[in-house]
Amino acid sequence: MQAKAVGLYAGHAISDEKAFEDVTIEVAQPTGRDVLVEIQAVSVNPIDTKQRQTQPATQTPRILGFDAVGRVIAVGDAVTSLMTDDIVYYAGANDRPGSNAQYQLVDERLAALAPKKWAVTAAAGLPLTGLTAWEALFEKLAWQPAKNANAGHSVLIVNGAGGVGSVAIQLAKWAGLTVITTAGQPKTTAWVKDLGADIVLDYHQDLATQLDAHHMSTVDSAILLQSTDAYLPIVAPLMRPLSTIVAVVTNAEPLPMALLKAKSLNFAWEFMFTKADYQLPEMATQGMILAKMAQMADDGILKPTTKKVIDGISAATLKAAHASVETGQMLGKLVLTAPFNA
Repeated sequence: MQAKAVGLYAGHAISDEKAFEDVTIEVAQPTGRDVLVEIQAVSVNPIDTKQRQTQPATQTPRILGFDAVGRVIAVGDAVTSLMTDDIVYYAGANDRPGSNAQYQLVDERLAALAPKKWAVTAAAGLPLTGLTAWEALFEKLAWQPAKNANAGHSVLIVNGAGGVGSVAIQLAKWAGLTVITTAGQPKTTAWVKDLGADIVLDYHQDLATQLDAHHMSTVDSAILLQSTDAYLPIVAPLMRPLSTIVAVVTNAEPLPMALLKAKSLNFAWEFMFTKADYQLPEMATQGMILAKMAQMADDGILKPTTKKVIDGISAATLKAAHASVETGQMLGKLVLTAPFNA
């Protein structure tokens, strides 16, 4: 079947008229564990902008989009967890056509029923950031994913006002951790406090001095959601010995790992596409995590992090969305809603 989509044929600056193009693509019927989803809303993440910028020249349009909410309109012959007419949400896979199309195929193991009490614009902002935050906190840092289960321990979240940070603060607070985060403006400070941050550090100032003012000399864990190159040397001295630092942002230069040796600090990367990219048995955990977060959303434990909504999905609206995300000043998430109105 044919579908309207927004694609690109090579990497361009967002100001270039060819950064995105309105295209028509063929979408196959689902087989195996795939479901076919009619897209209702998508969000834009930093990975979208990075992959757009670096896209090699191609004859077949690359379709980006790593978050979606939509209605299942057909299922493969091995699907067991979803049915037609289910409203689902997911982040999808890094190596398949994305959600910037009217219809998308996605593996059922990566999807779950969307929150019933949230608008699609709210639900579309959760999958990628929620999965990243959950895996960082409860898989890489190994905190217990249960209410108040980690009381007495702390986590430092660098850049709490962004998409991942906005979810990580809420999950960490629910799990009982003392949440320390960074912000640099009154509006971002207010945002992270509203999400549940206990201590907000001004990233323009020395973090250690500010921690001392709160009678803390070390933290029990850390998640770096801003330049790993810049923050690893800053955060390493703040860590409790034998603790763990998780980084999400790829480094540009060799990292000074020797800084971790004396305290026997652990370092881990978090990349939520790893499970799907390598077709690991653990990829089914992503559907389970999304189901858990959907229930938390419906129970009022999680607040939506969508802060900006653009009506209509087309090359023009996606260019505007990418331009906003590329500023690096976004609070929470940006979402676009169907129809595809090229």
